[in-house]
Amino acid sequence: MKILVLNCGSSSLKYQLIDGDTEELLAKGLCERIGIDGALTHEPTGKDKVSFTDPLPDHKVAVSRVLEVLLDPEYGVIKSVDEIGACGHRIVHGGEYFANSVLITDEVKDAIDKCSELAPLHNPANLIGINACEEIMPNVPQVAVFDTAFHQTMPERAYLYAIPYKYYEKYKIRKYGFHGTSHMYVSRVAADMMDIPIEELKIITCHLGNGASICAVRNGISIDTSMGFTPLDGIAMGTRSGSIDPAVVLFLMKKEGLSVDDMDRILNKESGVLGISGVSSDFRDIEEAQNEGNPHAATALDTFAYRVAKTIGEYVATMKGVDAIVFTAGLGENSSSMRLLICDYLRYLGIELDSYKNSLRGKPVEITTKQSRVQVFVIPTNEELVIARDTKEIVDKLGK
Repeated sequence: MKILVLNCGSSSLKYQLIDGDTEELLAKGLCERIGIDGALTHEPTGKDKVSFTDPLPDHKVAVSRVLEVLLDPEYGVIKSVDEIGACGHRIVHGGEYFANSVLITDEVKDAIDKCSELAPLHNPANLIGINACEEIMPNVPQVAVFDTAFHQTMPERAYLYAIPYKYYEKYKIRKYGFHGTSHMYVSRVAADMMDIPIEELKIITCHLGNGASICAVRNGISIDTSMGFTPLDGIAMGTRSGSIDPAVVLFLMKKEGLSVDDMDRILNKESGVLGISGVSSDFRDIEEAQNEGNPHAATALDTFAYRVAKTIGEYVATMKGVDAIVFTAGLGENSSSMRLLICDYLRYLGIELDSYKNSLRGKPVEITTKQSRVQVFVIPTNEELVIARDTKEIVDKLGK
């Protein structure tokens, strides 16, 4: 069974075609500027990348265009749409409705829509992608895989905020957490690399990119994570502030005469390492500025590393120990200097990095010495593979 994995944004559509039986990646690509002028980049495995600038007025046209390139005699990878046995959709927010991936029905779409208030930039776009696929491929099963589902195992003490309980009851204001698919995947890979059942391990996973979160995984389940009601909570990120004193928001709104939308923009788009450094939200640019002697860039990088290390320390206390720490996502996988900076704060745990292994990129690797009391891994995340696996498992059951 070939599975089309889709991740729809408001003006974009990322896709991968995966063989569900062999887990081989057949092709991947990205549709951008949907509704504007349109651009499509297609990368078939074993062939050259190709790019197009066809108009993409909406997501339905984008999905149709994706199918066209997948079927193209020159750079396609399938001969018929009938080879696609299912579509798996990344859905950002499932609220308290979903603790697992599910077959998409009208009831499921209604629940996803109800969660749009919690993820207004993501869930509506996810629904657009689902509806587009249903129109174009009406007989192909659609499966929803939720970023929040993995964290539904958190206990009340971890997910409740210390505000009047009536607001949880009335509006479901609580910590939800995100990047769950990534945290689940890399924690399981780490357990496999350690050759120890995940049910016997305490693992802290660090998904570090422009958006970043940390997760405490005990016995294979999430018991706490740094992102909260929205992806704004937790550690400082590329442009997001992360956790701050709530009174800062009120103070700035009064002093600067800011509206709710103004404050939302500042916290989500103008803060984080961009706000501190004044340089960029891209850690590579900030590192370059630091090397050129920019003190604010150096402060931004150290602040980020400090916040990551502090959160890891919290989760060590929460789990009463730790067996392994995992770095993943763009920054976590590719910046040896940031991993070194973070782990320098964690020497009290008995962590000893192997400098050569820490320099390796592109494959799962343990980067600690044999003497290290805690194992540290760099594991490239593969959320699309998790989506494909869940989709195949659910669709296979339909035939039984």
